[in-house]
Amino acid sequence: MTTVIPETSRTALIDEILELKAERGAAILAHNYQIPDIQDLADVVADSLKLARQATEVDAERIVLCGVYFMAETAVIANPDKQVLIPDPKAGCSLAETIQARDVRRWREKHPDGMVVAYVNTSAEVKAEVDYCCTSGNAVAVIEAIPRDVPLMFLPDFFLGNYLREVTGREMDIWLGECHVHAGLSPDVVETKRKEMPDAELLVHPECGCVTSILYYLNHEGKIDNHTRIVSTEQMMLRARVSEAKRFVVATETGVLHRLRKENPDKEFFAAAESAECRYMKMITLEKLRDSLRYLRYEVTVPPDIAVRARRAIDRMLAIG
Repeated sequence: MTTVIPETSRTALIDEILELKAERGAAILAHNYQIPDIQDLADVVADSLKLARQATEVDAERIVLCGVYFMAETAVIANPDKQVLIPDPKAGCSLAETIQARDVRRWREKHPDGMVVAYVNTSAEVKAEVDYCCTSGNAVAVIEAIPRDVPLMFLPDFFLGNYLREVTGREMDIWLGECHVHAGLSPDVVETKRKEMPDAELLVHPECGCVTSILYYLNHEGKIDNHTRIVSTEQMMLRARVSEAKRFVVATETGVLHRLRKENPDKEFFAAAESAECRYMKMITLEKLRDSLRYLRYEVTVPPDIAVRARRAIDRMLAIG
């Protein structure tokens, strides 16, 4: 649950953060799932792919990554000459925790000629063991870049993996991991909301537990009309801008609604489920951001040997899609 700060204290806190940001020569990067105040303070608000790209382009001595830990690790790997801070090092990821580096090595032992694609929601140690990283925004392009006769493993998200297998027609082994937020967006939850608002366009993140059934209906039953889109959070932003629809049901973490509403004030956005909130993303608060800038904490580091190996997979991600 988000703590409510009195308006006078909130204003003073924001002013202090802006002063510290200038003093420290810092850039604030925030994921789309962060609380509204953090998003409004950030230099960049984006999904994982755009954050990774922007981290290499910002002109700043240090980066404060307002997101979860694997995102800060990715920023470190992509920016070895910059200091990267995270306001709360305990901001983890339930999906990333489902896969370990040893799991990748075991698969490779059985498939020495195979390739492994890892969703960016993985630790640096896992990234160091794989061939490609991807995000939901460029996952299809990454899969299609790999020759079809090569054994393939996709990890760690089961729902995204099934989506990729369906849309690319590519056979692959899929790790049985899931995000606790997106897994809760089941077919029943999303269908109930869609029936309540039949005029609304449905925007669905490919990690959601409802994706397999939506794809089935789209491809085989024709039960869902052209107002349904399976898209990454960044693609949701683009779709909302160009769509003629005036109302949208959004199936992903609720933090994305703030940016959608801010960028499209003439349109309405509704959560498929108000309970779809990532407790890890919400661990980043204004107070923690201020303290991170004030005390230059908490610095994120990645062992050099792991960083070098993981950089290969990340560079391939950044080059595709």
